[in-house]
Amino acid sequence: MGSDGEQLGIMSSREAQLLAKEQGVDLVEIVANANPPVVKIIDWGKYQYQKMKEEAKIRRKAREKQSELKQMKIGLKISENDLNIKVRKMRGFLDEGDRVKIMIVFRGREMAHKELGNELLNKVISLLGEGVVQEGKPQMNGRNLSVQVRKK
Repeated sequence: MGSDGEQLGIMSSREAQLLAKEQGVDLVEIVANANPPVVKIIDWGKYQYQKMKEEAKIRRKAREKQSELKQMKIGLKISENDLNIKVRKMRGFLDEGDRVKIMIVFRGREMAHKELGNELLNKVISLLGEGVVQEGKPQMNGRNLSVQVRKK
């Protein structure tokens, strides 16, 4: 192949090298397994630069698609206003495609009232709206009651 992408046909390696030298560019082997091998007459530096740019673009797209797990800790004695602020923040995470782990933190003697934690957790999920799906059942891990939510 020529530097413009046109097919130059089958030729000996010596002819191809002379043609590349004439144009002041490099002869690059593209497909080695083919019979005869496919080579291209191009500028090697430019080829490497384009290849590097394509790989960076692929990596960037792969990173964008990954959803992160964000955590939001809430105490049992949280005020209504603070709760609304945290819910707004969680909605932002969910809109960006991230999953959110909601953790209800029990302090001191609050462990005796686990039902209050379940009520608060249900209230938070209802405040998030109907576009939210709960992944699994709420679990107690030490002094924390947690559940993961994501967008439908």
